[in-house]
Amino acid sequence: MDSSNKKIFALIDCNNFYASCERVFSPALLNRPVVILSNNDGCVVALSNEAKILGMKVGTPIFKVKDLVEKHGVAVLSSNYTLYADMSRRVMEVIEMFSPEVEYYSIDEAFLRLDGMKIERTEYGLKIRNTVKKWTGIPVSIGIAGTMTLAKIANRLAKKNREGVLDLTDSVNIDSLLEQIPVGDVWGIGFRNSEKLRIKGIKTALQLKYLNDTWTRKNLGGVVGLRTVWELRGTSCITMETVRPDKKQIVTSRSFGTPVGDFDTLAEALADYAGRCAEKLREQKSLASEIQVFIDTNHFKEHLPQYSNSVTVRLPEPTAYTPVLREHAAAALKKIFKDGYLYKKTGIVLTRIVPESTLDGLLFTDRTRIEKEKSLMNSLDDLNRKYGRYAVRGGAGRYNKWAMHRNFLSRRFTTDWNELLWV
Repeated sequence: MDSSNKKIFALIDCNNFYASCERVFSPALLNRPVVILSNNDGCVVALSNEAKILGMKVGTPIFKVKDLVEKHGVAVLSSNYTLYADMSRRVMEVIEMFSPEVEYYSIDEAFLRLDGMKIERTEYGLKIRNTVKKWTGIPVSIGIAGTMTLAKIANRLAKKNREGVLDLTDSVNIDSLLEQIPVGDVWGIGFRNSEKLRIKGIKTALQLKYLNDTWTRKNLGGVVGLRTVWELRGTSCITMETVRPDKKQIVTSRSFGTPVGDFDTLAEALADYAGRCAEKLREQKSLASEIQVFIDTNHFKEHLPQYSNSVTVRLPEPTAYTPVLREHAAAALKKIFKDGYLYKKTGIVLTRIVPESTLDGLLFTDRTRIEKEKSLMNSLDDLNRKYGRYAVRGGAGRYNKWAMHRNFLSRRFTTDWNELLWV
């Protein structure tokens, strides 16, 4: 039982999340090596444990492991981000049942506060793990400790044990466990700091724990580095963000499956990206005051003419109205587009993002028009949520020439009526 005032954190991390999502709807993938590819099916971005055992690594171009794929019957799949996002939402909804304080750290990770709860922590962790698996099909590992950094380490170690849950809160063997963790794998250290530590002879999390505070503060990013060390010592210094902060910048960009040379196709792609940016704005009840458009050729093909450019446009008023963003994106593209180049990538960056309520303070705002625009966008968002993204496109094209190559894409089993699993 926990009756003390000590902080207690649990980190819940989905195991091999992308591969696990695919396995929920395709049981034939169980116990089989699975790799998930990046945009345009270029590189490996996620792997199952079976693929890792074969020596495959994230970031490897798929053509370089073609022999391994064929020899071991590796399942190769394109990234199905629509499926992964919806499965993440389902997992997080289950997790929310187990604590009043939750921080969504990434698409497949969440921190929970467990202090003040009259529970046996390992049993509670097993209950969370079993419920998530039963209700969503996704396996998770759970690390529990008195600091968020130690919970991260506990989670890493939990993945190696049978139960999938490890509680380090009252452990007397923490130092022996920290000795097994490379210093570069400690949360918040990063590549540059791990290089500094390696030069100093610090190779493990245990050595980092007992590092001199003065040297740490001077060489590892000041207070930030010091917090990491103190967290390893059991002093909680990092606080949870139970309310996810609104994004200050929203970006949508993609590399094209086939190079694009004409203005109309680029404009069509940007229209689609503007719609996605607007949707993200509305999700967090925000408006954008500025839009940047950029275009870029493929710098890896040095034999071709190279060109890249961007332009930023201040909007007449803050907005999340898709047609307005598309109109200004097209106008911005006209300023920087040049004939004679094959473009590999284009994108939109929304900045100067403000809350929806900002419009209430603008003196000459047409409230009737804004309410009509808002009502129209809400209807569009509702239809796309119900019938799958892009069910209603609001004027964007069908993205054939510029779409990403996703030749191994599974179905959107949970978000599109036409792609539901049939039994």
